[in-house]
Amino acid sequence: MGRAGSAAESAAPRAHRPLPPLPPGSWLGLLGGGQLGRMFCMAAQSMGYRVCVLDPDPHSPAGSVAERHLQADYLDEQALREIASTCRASTTEFENVPARALEFLAVHGIVSPAAASVAIAQDRRAEKAFARECGLDTAAYVDAASADDLRAAPADLFPGILKVARLGYDGKGQASVASVAQAIGAFDAFGAVPCVLEKRLPLEIELSAVVARGFDGRSVAYPVAENVHRGGILAVSTAPARISQELAMRAIDATRRIADAMDYVGVLCVEFFVLADGSLRVNELAPRPHNSAHYTIDACITSQFEQQARVMAGLPLGSTRQHQAAVMLNILGDCWFRPLGDAQPSTAPREPDWSVVLRHPSAKLHLYGKREPRPGRKMGHVTVLADAVDEAVRVAVQIERELGIVRPEGPTPSPGGAAGR
Repeated sequence: MGRAGSAAESAAPRAHRPLPPLPPGSWLGLLGGGQLGRMFCMAAQSMGYRVCVLDPDPHSPAGSVAERHLQADYLDEQALREIASTCRASTTEFENVPARALEFLAVHGIVSPAAASVAIAQDRRAEKAFARECGLDTAAYVDAASADDLRAAPADLFPGILKVARLGYDGKGQASVASVAQAIGAFDAFGAVPCVLEKRLPLEIELSAVVARGFDGRSVAYPVAENVHRGGILAVSTAPARISQELAMRAIDATRRIADAMDYVGVLCVEFFVLADGSLRVNELAPRPHNSAHYTIDACITSQFEQQARVMAGLPLGSTRQHQAAVMLNILGDCWFRPLGDAQPSTAPREPDWSVVLRHPSAKLHLYGKREPRPGRKMGHVTVLADAVDEAVRVAVQIERELGIVRPEGPTPSPGGAAGR
């Protein structure tokens, strides 16, 4: 089969919105078949839509629940033409889907977000430059395409973090570096690919803001979440974040500023660092639903995934009101290898006892249907609901302990403590 080529890319995309809105029974296309796609499928199906997933993995979580799964490369032209002929609108499940695939589909139908928006989020250099063009602050950084760029980097960028410019996620493609020599060593270990060297900041807290923006430019925002990472992977999200209303509104306003500047259509997450003086630094953009907003499935009137389907279908945006406080816990494959009692850690995976989660009546368990648990692999999440954040936190900590999820030494992270990665 061929790959989407320059002929299709040179044609002008059809810049239009779904008018009239797409009726139930219409097909929606999805590039990417992971857990975000699985939750999107379920939300779209609950509204009567059918989903066609393109993903090369024969056991993809989204492909197992979608009405149709095309097992092919994202740039496979035959598969893309099949989506284009079947689906009135298409979207992407993660930002590393090639922008060329979205450009191909945009020639034939509705695509949200646009390839240009996804391309910005695919490259940390473009991402940081765009945030600054929007008048927002980032950590101090330099682009590093060579070892010489690192040798020429300002001394005050150390200690810093070297990050690959493309395809890094969940802490992959990142290294803490205290000197030029360490930075060059990490650069070589990454394969001498383009990187950014970013100054390490003393963080008070990490936040994420999620907005959904329609084709008409209207947007709605979810309550800001407060995040804790372990090993570069999101571990816990608490919503609403335990911060001032003024700080929450600044994060939401900054996210809307980015979305408007991109003319973004879809669900967008912006991750922020908060410093001791209360100032915000843009960390990353995610042009899709986000792990930190999984709480919206159980705690909000309209989940981020339903919102994504509404945008694609040209429907009005739903209410983002949060009806209960929530704490979301990521469940990694590590839980399948935890020792039982005094036993040694297992070398073979063993299904966790999910009854320890479900004996808490306010806990909601979401498993992603992945066949092979591996340490560090996202296998599911638990959302704990309560009338107050402190109560949700208390139950979440208990569930973590019962599942054997290891917390760092010390008290439960809170806005008053360092939350840096």
